[in-house]
Amino acid sequence: MIEVKGLTKRYRDRAAIEGLSFELEEGDILGFLGPNGAGKTTTMRVLAGFLPATSGSAKVAGFDVFEQPLEVKRRLGYLPEQPPLYPDMTVGSYLRFCAEVKGIASKGLKAEIDRVARLTRVDDVLGRVIANLSKGYRQRVGLAQAIIGSPPVLILDEPTVGLDPLQIIEVRDLVRDLAASGKHTIILSTHILQEVTELCRKVLVIKSGKLVDFDTIEGLRSRHVDGKELSLEEIYLRLIDPTGELRHRPAEGATPAPQTPNADAGSAESAPQSAGAPSPEPAPAGAGAETTSSDGEPPTKAAAN
Repeated sequence: MIEVKGLTKRYRDRAAIEGLSFELEEGDILGFLGPNGAGKTTTMRVLAGFLPATSGSAKVAGFDVFEQPLEVKRRLGYLPEQPPLYPDMTVGSYLRFCAEVKGIASKGLKAEIDRVARLTRVDDVLGRVIANLSKGYRQRVGLAQAIIGSPPVLILDEPTVGLDPLQIIEVRDLVRDLAASGKHTIILSTHILQEVTELCRKVLVIKSGKLVDFDTIEGLRSRHVDGKELSLEEIYLRLIDPTGELRHRPAEGATPAPQTPNADAGSAESAPQSAGAPSPEPAPAGAGAETTSSDGEPPTKAAAN
């Protein structure tokens, strides 16, 4: 259903994704994991036809993303990190517009809008202007436009962001039901590993644009647990930070903690200096803790499907 080979996207001299390859079959649910700036959003934008790749190939539902983009978009529902909403439209008119763009027949238009509105719990705000909705409602409207027409492929970039606990449970149940039907292949990007454990059959982890691991959750556990009962969170941390360096790195701009003098040896300041011993050289001005920063992905504005 989804076939990616050697996919690379460069921004001048920086590779957002590099040589990424994986395949998903019909009905697969993929948990797409990685730290911020790893290349997840770039990958999803390329697969959805919103961003051209530098090299490599990608097929969705048997159609080439770069050579047959319209055929791909007819078979794909995409919820980007920022939902592609028109704030001056009402929810009902926006969903009607999205349904017409996707080619839903006019006689079935109202029934389809009512169906997705019920599934995403926005049926009570169909007459309201999107700009006046809460973040949670806007997120659900974005999810509604993604599933209009029951596309065989769904790409969801953090679909539960901004939702309250009850709404999160409802969205998870919706994704689970879509997957259980066997008619949808779903890529789910999230930082909530509990969602991946509950919903996904396969996990793909990337770091700095490169593939770190790709397997079923059972496969990951069998290869990484070393006889211990580890959670997906612990396995994930082993994959992206095997040495623990990232977890123990001081925050940018943080001042290193002062070192406690050895009680037995006494303080260096109070110890007498031997006659003829050279005086310690002063530390160079400006010396301090080394800081690091991570590069995020260049922001691009997603368009409506």
